[in-house]
Amino acid sequence: MAEEEDEVGFDEDLDDGAGGADGNHGKRKRLFSKELRCMMYGFGDDQNPYTESVDILEDLVIEFVTEMTHKAMSIGRQGRVQVEDIVFLIRKDPRKFARVKDLLTMNEELKRARKAFDEANYGS
Repeated sequence: MAEEEDEVGFDEDLDDGAGGADGNHGKRKRLFSKELRCMMYGFGDDQNPYTESVDILEDLVIEFVTEMTHKAMSIGRQGRVQVEDIVFLIRKDPRKFARVKDLLTMNEELKRARKAFDEANYGS
């Protein structure tokens, strides 16, 4: 009888943990599933990776983004996230820092190209 009570208590503990990252697993809309599947395939996984693998990876991505956002909000201008704050946070990770620099440079080049295109087509 005591063993049955332990099992029931264990099930109740699982139900109570609905506040964590995995708690809303079935209810939470998956935001990055399609992109993560494509990335996983690009890095050598199967063309249709297991849904559980994609879900775990998405949980990790969301956790990382959430943590970085909270950290960025606590430095610089309080309550606001700016590009400089993100760059400051990742400055000690060479791979991430290099990737962010590349993406920021590419973004500036695209802005200049759009501006030149708009001036050529619509400006005088």
